[in-house]
Amino acid sequence: MHVKRRYHHGSLKQALVDAAIEILAEGGPSALTLTEAARRAGVTPAAPYRHFSGRGALLAELARQGFETFGARIEAAWDEGRPDAQSAMRAMCAAYLKFAREEPGLYVAMFGQAATLADPQAGGAADHALEILWRAAVAWLQAAGAPAQGARHVALQIWAAAHGVAMLTISGHFDPAKTADPATVLEGAVQGVMAAAVAKAKG
Repeated sequence: MHVKRRYHHGSLKQALVDAAIEILAEGGPSALTLTEAARRAGVTPAAPYRHFSGRGALLAELARQGFETFGARIEAAWDEGRPDAQSAMRAMCAAYLKFAREEPGLYVAMFGQAATLADPQAGGAADHALEILWRAAVAWLQAAGAPAQGARHVALQIWAAAHGVAMLTISGHFDPAKTADPATVLEGAVQGVMAAAVAKAKG
């Protein structure tokens, strides 16, 4: 049984976002309704419509906040490729998994439905996060003495690998104590993607 929150005047929008994050973490996208978010925020069912035109608008705000936080974290971990591209990529992948584990509700909102990113702000935040992966792929290829023309495709492959490992982790399939260490699995996948990319670029 969830206790209704009290929100301070002027913070209803964020209270609803926080409630939605909690709902998504517990039950996934199908569990999220404006009515349930309102109930958990301790307001009337009509109150969310002061800030959100509907469920899609709430999901778009969740995705925007998620991608902004996510982008900031992986960018900080990348640290402009210091001390070297491979070490920085490893740190960035670790930050990716850490975010997914710590913020499963936001992560579901970010990647649950591509239509959510039709919102310009949410889509822009997502593009920025992908750009960081692209910059990392460029730096790795250049450090290996390979041309970087295909770096965007490589970044998409890294994203696909990271997302797969993240989803398997937050759904309980990857457990370091029982099955596999997610960080080790992802590191191996990224190493394989980059080795193939370098070989192709040089060949």
